[in-house]
Amino acid sequence: MQTEGVPFLQGVWVQDSIPYQDQMLNYTLHQFTFRCDSVYTVMDMHAKTKTMPDSCFKNGNWKEYAQGVYVQRGDSIIVEGLYTKENQKQKISGCYKSGQYLPRFKLKYHSADSVVLESQSDSKPIILRKVKDITCVPKKRWEM
Repeated sequence: MQTEGVPFLQGVWVQDSIPYQDQMLNYTLHQFTFRCDSVYTVMDMHAKTKTMPDSCFKNGNWKEYAQGVYVQRGDSIIVEGLYTKENQKQKISGCYKSGQYLPRFKLKYHSADSVVLESQSDSKPIILRKVKDITCVPKKRWEM
């Protein structure tokens, strides 16, 4: 059975920019959709230096996708999921990341329309604003 997840996170959240992004060689802007205990992530990747074949580099801007389930434990948001294709089908190979998607975030701040997460892998803040509310209606896993 799907659980209700974290009530204040339900919705679509976007990261508009990050501090000093114009001066960085690479950075990622995130969009998170929290629906019940599930999370769907779109990562808008930006790179000034080429570290992959031309067919993958796409002029330094591409998107990566992931989905999974999450829980809140204290001040942490723990995600267990998989990298996917744009159609949410599991991605097992290709140009970019594939396999498990296992980010850990520290919840630094939240209000009705703002959330600040800190990635525990690189300590960069992810400042998100809510662009859409979602009401959780839990489903049985086989109905999803």
